[in-house]
Amino acid sequence: MSLSAKDMLRQPILQSATVKSGEQWLEKREIEWISVIEMPVENFVRENEFVLTTGIGCHGDPQLLEQFVKDVIQSGASLLGFATGRYVFDIPDRIIKLAEEHHFIILDIPWEIRFGDIMQVVLEEINQDKKSERQRTEEIRQELINDVLQNKGLQELADVLHKHIQLPIVITDYTRHIRASKEIEMKTLVKFKNNEKTLVSPATSPQVTYLEHPLYPHIESYLVDEQKWYQILIATNHRKQGFLWFKLEKDEQLTWFVMNVLEHTLTACALYFLKENAIEMTEIRLKDNFILQLAKQKNSNQQHLTSKAELLGYDLTLTYICIVGDIRLREETASFPKFKRDNPPTSSLQSLNYYIQKEITNAGKLIDRKTMATFDEGEVIVYLETDHHLHTETANQFLDTIERRLNELLTEVELSWGIAAHKNENGGFHESYSEAKTALAIGRQKMGPGERTFFKDTRINRLLMAISSDEEINHIVKDTIKPLIDYDKKRQTDLIHTFMTYNKFKGNVSQTARALNLHRQSLLYRLRNIESLTQLSLVNSDDVFLLELSVRLWMLRKIE
Repeated sequence: MSLSAKDMLRQPILQSATVKSGEQWLEKREIEWISVIEMPVENFVRENEFVLTTGIGCHGDPQLLEQFVKDVIQSGASLLGFATGRYVFDIPDRIIKLAEEHHFIILDIPWEIRFGDIMQVVLEEINQDKKSERQRTEEIRQELINDVLQNKGLQELADVLHKHIQLPIVITDYTRHIRASKEIEMKTLVKFKNNEKTLVSPATSPQVTYLEHPLYPHIESYLVDEQKWYQILIATNHRKQGFLWFKLEKDEQLTWFVMNVLEHTLTACALYFLKENAIEMTEIRLKDNFILQLAKQKNSNQQHLTSKAELLGYDLTLTYICIVGDIRLREETASFPKFKRDNPPTSSLQSLNYYIQKEITNAGKLIDRKTMATFDEGEVIVYLETDHHLHTETANQFLDTIERRLNELLTEVELSWGIAAHKNENGGFHESYSEAKTALAIGRQKMGPGERTFFKDTRINRLLMAISSDEEINHIVKDTIKPLIDYDKKRQTDLIHTFMTYNKFKGNVSQTARALNLHRQSLLYRLRNIESLTQLSLVNSDDVFLLELSVRLWMLRKIE
């Protein structure tokens, strides 16, 4: 505690001094400075100052003396000591009454007591008090840091802070989630949980007795449950980690001691969050590496994998489907995605992964399914728990939930999905990943971006992929389709797409023209061009089959 007026009056040199007003406030008035001053006061007196005066500037003028006392009171001084016997013999009753009205302390000090002796004693006490406070705050700092190093949590830090400053405390992370609290009413705690608070505007800071403290400008005031709370940001390396909240009683002031304890607590909380982040990042890396190992390596030691999975919180005995997602910008977007909500302070790609990972976790919880997910070079890999024979329903329900949320958050990003059922034999995770990736590639080529493709629905494409490696077949495909490719490239047309659309509608010219938004005669002109370039007839079923097969194989070669 700071030096109080009562402590000061216990000093032998002031034993003969008489308290003329404010005796009941002696214990509450703190003394941080001491000075000697006469008229005028102006701005020469600081808050919590012990002011000594002889009254020489007011000699023989009671009104001037009264104004002098008013000025000292308004300055925020703790008490005023008159050296009586030369210029002021008796302190007037009206001045004593004035002091009582303002809860102000006035001392009557005998003239023979020298001001220099009083100042020496008081300054020694102030210095000793400051030294004790510094030592005490250093002990508290060490206690807080040791708690973090001993793996104690934020609640223990809140307990230590409350023990030393006796104020209601709340600690939240940057998302406003409450991590610790102490001496706070339940209804107020609910307000914090629901983020029901209002910034006080214009901003008002708490009363302080030590304005020079560097923490003071960073304190913000809010109304929570109709009570004024103060917030200080917890940050590390310019990264916002959370907030420390406290509440003062009415007319209570922030002392130098409290400000320093708050500052040390902020440091301890920042260290805790750094440690928590490091542990979380290590766990994430271990999980990412494990899932990548599942997906990209054919593992034969199933028992080893199962044991490692259990340590990471995964259960490989469940049935999973593998979902591979491709993250791309929409064609009309020239820059990386902009987020509709506050981003964590990381790169754009990390922010994107952060939101997708968050929605994967939330979607799994919503449909009550376990998930294992990771990212690799713009690709998201998800293993989703499912029941036998419910692969399609589970996957669609899961992806519907994710896409609904991501469409709100990420306006310029589109995701395509490939889905494959899990294989029960060893290496099944690797096989299902390979199949899901194949389905994704086929789906993007066949239907374009933003679609979902199930591996079980790609049999014809996989059959074509199987025969596409034959050199003779590739030679036939090249001879058949190359004239169309060259023509499209040279004339900036799309005869290949025209043919596939025409074939889709089984040779119906009217439906094809509507689908391509072409005039009937323009479509017929294109069809004649296709026949002329390929030397194939579009009314001959064998020629149409050859051309369609060639186009499909050419499109598959673009996948590989």
